[in-house]
Amino acid sequence: MVTASATGASSVPSVPLTPIFVRLKLSLLRNGLKGSSKRKAAYFSTLAFALVVGFFLTLGLALLHGHSQAGTAVVLLAAILALCWACMPLFFPTGDETLDPSRLVMLPLRPRPLVRALLVSSLVGIGPLFTLCLAVGSVLAVARGAAGAVAAVVAAPLLVLGCVTLARAVATANVRLLTSRKGRDLALLSGLLIAVGAQLANFASQSLFQAGGLATLEPVVAVVRWLPPATAVGMVDSASEGAYGVAAAQLALTLAGVAALLWSWERSLTKLMVTPDGSTIRAARPTKNRAVGGRRSLLPAGRTGAAVERTLRYVVRDPKTKASWVTALAIGLIVPVFNALQGTGSVYLATFGAGMLGMQMYNQFGQDTSAFWMVAQTISSTRDAYVELRARAAALAMVTVPYTVLVTAVTAAVIGDWSRFPAATGLALALLGSMLCTGALASARFPYSIPSEGAFKNVVPGQAGLAWAGIFGGMLVSAVVSAPVIALTIWLNFGDHQDLSWIVLPLGVAWGALASWAGLRLAAPTVARKLPEILWAVSKG
Repeated sequence: MVTASATGASSVPSVPLTPIFVRLKLSLLRNGLKGSSKRKAAYFSTLAFALVVGFFLTLGLALLHGHSQAGTAVVLLAAILALCWACMPLFFPTGDETLDPSRLVMLPLRPRPLVRALLVSSLVGIGPLFTLCLAVGSVLAVARGAAGAVAAVVAAPLLVLGCVTLARAVATANVRLLTSRKGRDLALLSGLLIAVGAQLANFASQSLFQAGGLATLEPVVAVVRWLPPATAVGMVDSASEGAYGVAAAQLALTLAGVAALLWSWERSLTKLMVTPDGSTIRAARPTKNRAVGGRRSLLPAGRTGAAVERTLRYVVRDPKTKASWVTALAIGLIVPVFNALQGTGSVYLATFGAGMLGMQMYNQFGQDTSAFWMVAQTISSTRDAYVELRARAAALAMVTVPYTVLVTAVTAAVIGDWSRFPAATGLALALLGSMLCTGALASARFPYSIPSEGAFKNVVPGQAGLAWAGIFGGMLVSAVVSAPVIALTIWLNFGDHQDLSWIVLPLGVAWGALASWAGLRLAAPTVARKLPEILWAVSKG
């Protein structure tokens, strides 16, 4: 019976997976567009945009043909393209459902045929099409002669294949991270990383052209052209110059790189299919229960300490709050420091960081979302509301005050202008205190809900007006509140009183503290009186 069963099983013809997965990919694309005119408009507009941009980029790269630095430019472009493909699954893990191979672990599929099927189906989409346009333009820029043309025909599909395989290998190796809370946090921070990368690229490009153009990057390109899949473009350049031995070595490296990625992808896929998810396994070691009252903390006991700790925990654990804070911290440092490095900055530009962090005080109750009802149960008087707001402002000040001083010091060090450091610090702290003041008032008068779904949705439909009124109105009022310190700083700098500018530091600290105290005092009665309205407004998401 066993032999017959085995013979019968072996006689069943195996169905090729690749056509099935290609049809599955097309079905997912087609079904995703059904029933939604907005999705159709977004998809086809994206497709049209990719085709138009890809066409002009291909044309522009082809026009580099014959330029002395064409090889340097396209080899770097191939390396950057591969890096983007490697990072894309980490930044946008939910952008393509087929990137999650954990959906297939329960099916009786072997890893090697599955890798082939997934690879071919991955070539269907807007991203591979756009990459193919760049690959064709890159090889056209450096292909010369019959040998270069033959190498170009081989290099373009190899570059696309290497990029897609790299993305698949990275996505499969990190699939459980990408579907966890840490992965969602990484996706939320993708906008920040892209913004920081854009600033770095802008600074690098300006420094590059000031230093003499692409010729200064030739030592870097000499190394990059030996790193797959950029070796595919380097192969075309070498074959066009008659270096057939070098071109053959680069072709071998390209094929070896793609093979290594396929092997790594298959190994990760096998491990994923036979290894249980660690999140479903009970921990072997039970957690130790802390004794009541045994918490070691520098925070004061009572409501103030609890509210401060809750606010700081939201910063660390809540994905949207964390993304907002990290974005403010990074951009608040990048803008003044990069302007200083470019020679166009000022020490007073460090106030930008104080303004970015001061905005975190706005919509304090909306950041709690529906969990605010638990906090609302403990607010029964104006005193309770004041203590709650004071604790939240103190939590912000614990981070923002030393950060503001640090950013101002770094900017002053880069510029080399320490004489204006006291005045700039005092002005930044006065602005920070003013924004704590208006943030408390805006939180009480213009609360709105932050939706829990959507990485880039920060206001529920119908409350955008409240958000605009609270944030931009509060920023304008903050400028008015801190106007005396601003006017004093301008008078000391443009008048003949530079030696007295240090007085702005103690005055700015005192003014910021007074403004924040007044704002908390004025906002507390409104919170206590309008608590049901605030609770209803922030719970709509």
